Amino acid sequence: MKRIHFGNLNKKGRWILLPLIFVGLFLIINGAFDFIKFTNPKTSKYLNAIGYLIIFGFSTQMFWYKNYVQWNNRGIHIRIKSFLGKNIKFKEIISSELTNKKLILKTVYGNKIEFDLSEIVESDSKKLYEIIIKNTIANNV
Repeated sequence: MKRIHFGNLNKKGRWILLPLIFVGLFLIINGAFDFIKFTNPKTSKYLNAIGYLIIFGFSTQMFWYKNYVQWNNRGIHIRIKSFLGKNIKFKEIISSELTNKKLILKTVYGNKIEFDLSEIVESDSKKLYEIIIKNTIANNV
């Protein structure tokens, strides 16, 4: 059985990410325009490369795990047994059900989105379902 990696974007400990991303962007921009001059030109190139690595690390986080779920107050990104996954806004979900290791979501537009959770640990399947139940607009009215 495989696990799902959960990433809550609302978590209080994630405040450190924003300044780190800004540092990475500053290093990239400084490498392109040389706002800060260094005596050794290789220093600027190394700092530019570090900036790219920082941004690359944050941008590819969802690809580190085969089964990955990331959410905030507005929506959820579910990537289970697929390369890119599915982005869903909570306000578009009408109903959700977890039966026979399948998560079925019905949207406002009449779409029926199914996720096969047959190879996923039971506790992670339930946690994913609870996240959806907690945040959907249909259940918060």
